[in-house]
Amino acid sequence: MGLLLEQLWLLVVALALVAAALILMKKLSCVAFLSATKIPDIYWHKEKNFFLNAADKKETLPTIHDSPTRQLSIVVPSYNEEKRLPLMMDEALEYLEMRQKQDPTFTYEVIVVDDGSKDQTSQIALNYCQKFGNDKVRVITMVKNRGKGGAIKMGVFTSRGKKILMADADGATKFADIEKLEKGLRNLQPWPDQMAIACGSRAHLEKESIAQRSYFRTLLMHGFHFLVWFLCVKEIRDTQCGFKLLTREAALLTFSNLHIERWAFDVELLYIAQFFKIPIAEIAVNWTEIEGSKLVPFWSWLQMGKDLLFIRLQYLTGIWKLINLRKKN
Repeated sequence: MGLLLEQLWLLVVALALVAAALILMKKLSCVAFLSATKIPDIYWHKEKNFFLNAADKKETLPTIHDSPTRQLSIVVPSYNEEKRLPLMMDEALEYLEMRQKQDPTFTYEVIVVDDGSKDQTSQIALNYCQKFGNDKVRVITMVKNRGKGGAIKMGVFTSRGKKILMADADGATKFADIEKLEKGLRNLQPWPDQMAIACGSRAHLEKESIAQRSYFRTLLMHGFHFLVWFLCVKEIRDTQCGFKLLTREAALLTFSNLHIERWAFDVELLYIAQFFKIPIAEIAVNWTEIEGSKLVPFWSWLQMGKDLLFIRLQYLTGIWKLINLRKKN
């Protein structure tokens, strides 16, 4: 009986959030027209056209518009990650080097995007560049902080891989689980216009995580998930897992249309993918919570909730338009 009452209470709160969201959408509609921006042009500060090589010197960045020259690109967004990044890089590079020894035709690159960190994140990443060479590890240091989505976008637009993996700097997902995502992509074949996405998912761990969270955090989580489902993405249970694998063509189309650059960018990315009917597989992965998260429970959820409303409102009113670059070209 207690469980039933708790579920009913969560439902009531979720419905209240939706009602508040609808009211807020109406009030914000006129503001949205005034504050709307077009799809961001692909341009950066001149300093962002370069990366630091193993000798700590600048080299010109490649672009996603070039033909791929690697099988796999791994983009690692990093903000003040000097403590957590080494564990992730050690695990990833050990796996990638072992895979290359087993299959000499396998080629990869790891792109660490320092999103305006105030600590030694770039220097830590450069140590790996010196050890493995800048052909395998590249470090891009952003002039100023743009947010996780902005950092990943920068890495994606300068990648050389046929497939592009997004991986968080905390190493919360076991890196070898990339094989699960690759299998998920293969199972989606044939890919329309060579586009497909495989999303790592922690949905299978939800019951365990609820048991470890406070009631308030559980309430926020359910409210956020309901808003994601109600406003933007209905077919993916876990939109926020930072472990996603995209074909190069899917990455180009989705990230070229992306507006949100902070925590809720994943939701817009999947919204865009569903709009263009890009096949998406949701794959269960091994995940462990790592201390040092930049998310502040209440304020981060509030920011993401606001972004969800903004995403829905902008597309609903036609202020943001999705452009199929392949057809345009």
